[in-house]
Amino acid sequence: MGYLGMDVAAMTTNDWLGVFFVLVSAFGMLAVYIMVFRPANKATFESQSRMALDDEEHINVGEKR
Repeated sequence: MGYLGMDVAAMTTNDWLGVFFVLVSAFGMLAVYIMVFRPANKATFESQSRMALDDEEHINVGEKR
């Protein structure tokens, strides 16, 4: 298991920032996956699943009349 070890004393500030951001990203993705795939939240996501395709209401983007 020597190839999986890391020399903590030789790590630079950039190395520590990289470790920090990887861990924060991993925990954030885990939280989002748990939220999305939780059965109790299914109704919430199903109600908004067609939101991007809903074009019934006209959106005024400043066009001339």
